[in-house]
Amino acid sequence: MGTLNVGVHSNVKESRGDDPERCPRMNISELAKAVGTTTDTLRYYEKVGLLEAPTRLGNGYRSYGAEAIRHIQFIRSAQTLGFSLAEIREIIPQLIDGRFGRAEIEQRLSAKIDQIDAHISALRSLRKELVATANSLSCPLGVPVSVESATKVVAAGQETSHMARKMQALSR
Repeated sequence: MGTLNVGVHSNVKESRGDDPERCPRMNISELAKAVGTTTDTLRYYEKVGLLEAPTRLGNGYRSYGAEAIRHIQFIRSAQTLGFSLAEIREIIPQLIDGRFGRAEIEQRLSAKIDQIDAHISALRSLRKELVATANSLSCPLGVPVSVESATKVVAAGQETSHMARKMQALSR
């Protein structure tokens, strides 16, 4: 495995504080402790292709080297920046092969920023809809509401709150 240090800054820290180059081979429990995760997480990373299958000892135990620590630190750093495991899985082979430079990093970060901006916009729209729905409620407190009356319906291509309409009708 090649080095995975791409200068990504995050709050993920090396748990041991040791220089990964000087770390001896370790089993899965030791690796999990070194990076502050669980053995189940490491097995999952291996299963979905985020972590290369390690060498196996005669007893069948996994044996990891220092590169695994850096690899997992990269995965966790990328997650901290909002990248999904699927997105990280796309990046890792390029990193390992030395084909992931600054232009690729900037492109990925820019795309992630655009994605976050779109999500923020969608959340703002949702918030407006929630506020409008809350402001349109006119039913008396303590009156049970049925599932049917609380269900949104699509009418004439426009989403309207069936509950809000019924509640307004009740208040007339």
